[in-house]
Amino acid sequence: MLKKLLMTPGPTNVPEEIRKKMAEDVIHHRMADYKKLFSEVSENLKDFFKTKQEVLTLTCSGTGVMEAAVVNLFSKKEKVLVINTGNFGQRFVEIAATYELDVIDLKYDWGSTYDLDDIKAAISENPDLKGIFMTHSETSTGVLNDIQRVGNLTKDTDILLVVDSVSGMVVNPLEFDDWSLDCVVAGSQKGFLLPPGLAFIALSNKAKKAMERSNLPKFYFDLKKYIKFLKEKQQNPYTPAITLIVGLKCACDLLLEEGLDTIQAKHTKLRKYLGEELLKLGFEHFVTDEKARGNTLVAVTHRGIQDMDKFRETVDKDGVSIAGGQGNYAGKLLRIGCLGKITKADIDRTIEEIKKNLI
Repeated sequence: MLKKLLMTPGPTNVPEEIRKKMAEDVIHHRMADYKKLFSEVSENLKDFFKTKQEVLTLTCSGTGVMEAAVVNLFSKKEKVLVINTGNFGQRFVEIAATYELDVIDLKYDWGSTYDLDDIKAAISENPDLKGIFMTHSETSTGVLNDIQRVGNLTKDTDILLVVDSVSGMVVNPLEFDDWSLDCVVAGSQKGFLLPPGLAFIALSNKAKKAMERSNLPKFYFDLKKYIKFLKEKQQNPYTPAITLIVGLKCACDLLLEEGLDTIQAKHTKLRKYLGEELLKLGFEHFVTDEKARGNTLVAVTHRGIQDMDKFRETVDKDGVSIAGGQGNYAGKLLRIGCLGKITKADIDRTIEEIKKNLI
């Protein structure tokens, strides 16, 4: 049994075989063995994004790669729409505003997904719209936004669709090419079974053309450098997190061997089971629309718990870590992750610790 079971929506517990692989001797990132490894990993990542485009690997957090998407695809004063359904939609608003983009903040109540008619209206009313930002899995609420419907709106336009799938990738379906997505970002510490520190980004041909026009400042996050180094040298332009790249190869092998369809079906079943067990204890779903619930986490409230943060601290002392609410919902939510190599036994252990502390 793990000393600390992470039932959070990232980071997740790292499987033993990956930890052992990362404990091996460090290799050098400008040598042939790293080039071979990085080339293989970069090809593997295409299978997760479901794309024929390059998938770039950055050494940073999810927020870092969100910023990279902004600074590479847009120019100052350009108009963009943010579909804001939670804390990470708000993060796109703040990053875009920092770089002086003209931001339309299409904000929804936390726990809700978007209304497609609102987006159609925004596109119609703003012929100068250059981009739409949205979150795939909104980690702060548990909402899974339908990104394919928005891709259908933007595919035959010059509008770029930029998607944060940092917590959505792997355990929820995503089809970069078939859904006409232009930029998708993801992170290592969620569905990819790794510690934090790596981020991934895929770009459509339309997005690459926009990169040539972008006038926002960038150096470390200049994605043209990453594309050039990947194509010509099978390397990163700057020193990568080598140990995490080694772990990523192991993680890709494990996940692809299991199969994404199998993984997603399993996590759907586990997420529903977790939700059912929580309801038995008097919890209520924060996302009331079942169709809008993703496999990343289950977010719940409880009328009998006055301070969720104090409650989860008590549960944490018993060896199970669960996340709390963010923003205005700090202390009001439990967010229990369904990511990684969790099992029914892990959920049962979590439920038992929660039940024990409810008494």
